[in-house]
Amino acid sequence: MEDWAFNATLDHEEIDKERGVVLEEYRLGLGAGKRMRQQYFDKLVYNSRYADRLPIGKKEILENFDYQALKDFYNTWYRPDLMAFIAVGDIDVKEMEKKIKKRFSKYDNPKNPKPRKEYDIPLHDETFVAIATDHEATSQRVSLYYKNPKERKPVTTVNGLRRSLVNNLFTTMINNRFQEISNSSNPPFSYGFSYYSSMPNNKDMAYVAVASPTDNDQLAALDVLVKENQRVKKHGFTASELDRARKEILNNAEKSYKERNKTRSGRYVSQLQNQFLNGNTSFSEEFKYEKYQELLPKINLDEVNQLIDNFIREEARVAILTGPEYEKDEDRPTKNDVLNIINKDYGDLEPYQDEEMAESLVREKLEAGDITSESKDDELGTTTLTLSNGAKVTYKKTDFKDDEVLVEAVSYGGTNLLDIETYKQTHWAFSGLGEAGFSGLDKNDISKFMSDKNASLNVGISSNSENLSGSASPEDLEYLFQMIQAKFTDLNFDEDAFEGYKSKRMAFMGNLLASPRFYYLSEMYGFMQEDNPRWDGVIPDEEKWESTSYKKAYDVYKQRFANAADFHFYFVGNVDEDQIKKLSKKYIAALPSNPDESEDLTDTGYRPKKGDFFKKFYKGEDPKSQVTIMYYGETEYDEEESMAIKALGEVLTIKLIEKLRESESGVYGVGANGGMSKEPYGDYNFRIQFPCGPENYEGLIDDALAELNNIRENGPTEEDLAKFKESALKDYDENIKKNDYWIRQMRSAYLSKKSPEEILEYDEEVKAVTAEQIQQVANKYISGDKYIAVLLPETAKEEE
Repeated sequence: MEDWAFNATLDHEEIDKERGVVLEEYRLGLGAGKRMRQQYFDKLVYNSRYADRLPIGKKEILENFDYQALKDFYNTWYRPDLMAFIAVGDIDVKEMEKKIKKRFSKYDNPKNPKPRKEYDIPLHDETFVAIATDHEATSQRVSLYYKNPKERKPVTTVNGLRRSLVNNLFTTMINNRFQEISNSSNPPFSYGFSYYSSMPNNKDMAYVAVASPTDNDQLAALDVLVKENQRVKKHGFTASELDRARKEILNNAEKSYKERNKTRSGRYVSQLQNQFLNGNTSFSEEFKYEKYQELLPKINLDEVNQLIDNFIREEARVAILTGPEYEKDEDRPTKNDVLNIINKDYGDLEPYQDEEMAESLVREKLEAGDITSESKDDELGTTTLTLSNGAKVTYKKTDFKDDEVLVEAVSYGGTNLLDIETYKQTHWAFSGLGEAGFSGLDKNDISKFMSDKNASLNVGISSNSENLSGSASPEDLEYLFQMIQAKFTDLNFDEDAFEGYKSKRMAFMGNLLASPRFYYLSEMYGFMQEDNPRWDGVIPDEEKWESTSYKKAYDVYKQRFANAADFHFYFVGNVDEDQIKKLSKKYIAALPSNPDESEDLTDTGYRPKKGDFFKKFYKGEDPKSQVTIMYYGETEYDEEESMAIKALGEVLTIKLIEKLRESESGVYGVGANGGMSKEPYGDYNFRIQFPCGPENYEGLIDDALAELNNIRENGPTEEDLAKFKESALKDYDENIKKNDYWIRQMRSAYLSKKSPEEILEYDEEVKAVTAEQIQQVANKYISGDKYIAVLLPETAKEEE
């Protein structure tokens, strides 16, 4: 840290190498987003320094700056009065303080230091409108900024904390309204939200409203944004909305408070960085929770409602519409169209009507079951229950987090059991089934009911399994069990809700293939799978959405979740054993089942195309390329070989960084990874990936394959193998103390039909890997046939 701060050598040869790396980073930022930003950014940060000074800099400067310019910058700004040293973790505080003083107190500030100037974003009387389009843009977006003359005030006092709570209440309530609108059957936007925050300079403030339109109607989305803010301005919020918002904010604060002793060091570092850079005091979780309990009840509705009078102003407004190019000029909104909406008189608006909250997530009376057997695994620290309906529940009590219980449930089956026609008519619909809600409640009903509770559950169907995944605080665990019961047995059927979901997905996905990245993925995998009749692409087009059957998908879902006896439920976290047993009997054992029926993993028999291929795909106007080198095929699964392939990916990444980035300066990032799968059939896969300039891809591919070939011929060095082991063991030591790691590994073991005890053997498997094993798998699998896919700009095709 001392050398980084004060003793950088700034060697000319190393500077030139790094130029290439930073230019590759610059290249990554090219694309539709940057081109559209150039069309509106000067209006957003009107008449300010920020319009011309983006952090990455200018290409011509990166290519041509003098060495002395970099040295002058370093000597001007890397100085003690502009630095803070933050150290958090398992340290001796007094010893660390001595080391910091020893290393850093000997350096002096310049005698005449250059002032560090802060730049404002000036206000303006005119309302600016920017309509930015690009042929590679993937979706539309509407943003409306109301710039505020007030400077950002750092939160340093209890009164400052109270001000931030008032803003938080306002934001929570307005965004809850927008969420209700996006959940409607014919939503004007897939998402919409408002917030009061700092501008790009983190000093000046603005009230911002943002939405992503559906049906390619930016004006309709803008109209709803303005209308709902005007509704608040005219009628304010309701007492019930304020009550829910208070509970929601306090609930989140309570969760942080309960986890205060398990907070990761990085979070403290971020808070202290924020204190140093922005002036916000880093309050403890105990202090915040105590003050939230004291302050929230005293904040009244009028106080929150009055905020919008300061937020919405007639001057210093900026409206930004971004998205794909319009097919016809007459479809393109005009500045006057936008101004007419912003200046519209919404005098006839009715007050917001809040509906009564639900009382429960389960509406049917349940017949509880029982536990028929119980077994313990002392090595893993798990207990497995077999319930009277055949379902199995495995739980592990941990002290990793005080306020967390995770759940994963899995059953063999999945879409591989469906015939091709049914599969193609349903698989895009599965993720939208939950839009209808459950137990007769729609998504807004459920959201309101759960506003002060910590529990959530997602349900899905993959190719080989049915899955549930969720979490809850220990005190709200019963709500998680209620969700399990409801999503198994009482999922709503609502065609209007699904149509709303479809509109949002079509708006999001409709133009994704205009993006070179998504086009590349679609074409690359499409080539691999072109002989597979079940292949249905990466992104559904309008035709696929139209052929999707919501009713068939719903019926498949009901059938897939009709037999709880085929499911294994895993719970990991701060569980109470008596509570888990009680809730399992009440809810999971009450699920419908047929213990005599069970399913297995299904191999459809289709395989990716095998051979030695080199494919070029052309998309985009920017000088950007992407390279993917893949080796894959069938094999009998072997645990030691699987670990060796993983190790090969890590050690090859080390060599690729050294060669392609540090030596050649040809890439910003590069990586290799690989592994083996056991089910539904044994296979291996290995890939190398990197972005680069189109003019360099051939040489960089040769360099990457040469590094791989060197490992084939000579094996990895002991130094690189040691780096892999050190990193893998460090990651394992951290992961083994996380609930999500344990539950993922147990689920993975179930799906792969492996012993869950292998979770505890990973470190020994890493230590056992040898250079010879890595060399052997490199020659056995990562040689011969391969698939090299390269994305090139469209101009490259013309030049060829």
